[in-house]
Amino acid sequence: MKAWIAFLIGLLLFGCASPRDVQILDREIDKLHSKMNILQKENDSIKSEMAILKRDLSSENQKFKADLLLRFETLQTETRTLSTGVEEYKEYLKRPSKEVDRVKADVEGRLKFIEERGKIFEEKNRGHEGKIKELEDTLKGMEGKISAVASKQVEQEKLIPTKEIPAELKGVSAGMGDLYKEAYEIFHRGELEGARRKFEAFLKQYPNTELSDNAQFWIGETYYLKKDFERAILEYEKAIVKYPEGDKIPAALLKQALAFLELGDKTNARNLLKRVVEKYPHSEQADLAKKKLETIK
Repeated sequence: MKAWIAFLIGLLLFGCASPRDVQILDREIDKLHSKMNILQKENDSIKSEMAILKRDLSSENQKFKADLLLRFETLQTETRTLSTGVEEYKEYLKRPSKEVDRVKADVEGRLKFIEERGKIFEEKNRGHEGKIKELEDTLKGMEGKISAVASKQVEQEKLIPTKEIPAELKGVSAGMGDLYKEAYEIFHRGELEGARRKFEAFLKQYPNTELSDNAQFWIGETYYLKKDFERAILEYEKAIVKYPEGDKIPAALLKQALAFLELGDKTNARNLLKRVVEKYPHSEQADLAKKKLETIK
């Protein structure tokens, strides 16, 4: 393409361009436009890749993304500059031939600069591919950790007694049963603060009923799920001390042990788990306690 331009410029040095020469130059200019379109498509592709990088790459790669964005914007600016140069080139073709050499040199210089910049950009982009691969591997590692946390959460959920409303509410008065059921349903919707207030209101109104130990236990659960393990231990203790004949004692002891584990106190956790196994060997909590004891080193 540059050879054609040089040839036509040589013709113009001997006089003004003929219509046919102008047509040829127009075709060359069209080729330049095509090249510009290709560059624009490459820019669009780079822009898409930048959008993905902006969304997925971690904060530690922000500096790299900023540099990549700057280079992309620079390339866009250079492309716009080239477009302006082409328009200038067409305009100068209408002027005396002595102007053509200067315009030709200017356009060729810009083309060469853009080509060199494109090569540099490609080389740096290839260099960054390794970094992107490392980040992808890091993300995969994080996914593995998230999966492990999710598995642990499922295990913890298995330790929470299942819904017990139908069995517990048999034979209780309507008013007491309705209040307890309301608090229990709020708890299972995940509204821990609201559930705690309802269970506390229940205990204030019905402090010594067949449901009182259950209500006290669920108050402990609201603190446990909020990761306030120290307060949870105290609330479970109330269920054990105030209601020594209640059916929530095995569950309260087990959850106390788990809370101590969360606090890093393996000694108390181990003692409580053994207590569950020894005093309530036929309970579901005893089976869970045995499994947990095997994991404590």
